[in-house]
Amino acid sequence: MIRGANVALTREIPDLRGVVVGIDWDAGTEVVLQDNLVLAALLCGPDSRVLSHEHVVFFNQLASPEESVAVRDAALHDDQEQIEVDLRDVPPEVARIVLVTYINEGTAQRRTLGQLKRVAVVVREAGSLRELVRSEDFAPVLQSETALVLAEVYRHGGDWKFKVVGEGYRNGIAGVAADYGVPL
Repeated sequence: MIRGANVALTREIPDLRGVVVGIDWDAGTEVVLQDNLVLAALLCGPDSRVLSHEHVVFFNQLASPEESVAVRDAALHDDQEQIEVDLRDVPPEVARIVLVTYINEGTAQRRTLGQLKRVAVVVREAGSLRELVRSEDFAPVLQSETALVLAEVYRHGGDWKFKVVGEGYRNGIAGVAADYGVPL
């Protein structure tokens, strides 16, 4: 799927109970970059602002308060990191789950997402891990960005949809935090 494209997950698969959203990247020989890439989920209200600091799921906060969104212990298939979403248990005040990747500590060592050879977001069916959707490779358009909004899983009417975003930030997680109201 290309940037801006979306798909109606639960309309296409009515019995879909959950998804696993993963990031598939290739950092080549850039070990510092490989070791410092982070996948995070921001649980946002209808205003696209994170509900609270407890609604940011990443390596330092492994699950949302009600545990409907959680970091998977070990990523499977070709994904380097994965976040699992139990669509049935996501609280009604959560309108969208924004998936972000960023460089945690590599910016001090002059690393950018433009050094990636490949980066894509993948949606799999929870349980079977059957691939449902894969984004385009964002790597060719990345340059000096240190954070990237990959995609959104969001409510639309009574259904859940998935949208490829692909918006880069040169000011890293601080830029994402400012746009989505994440307290740092």
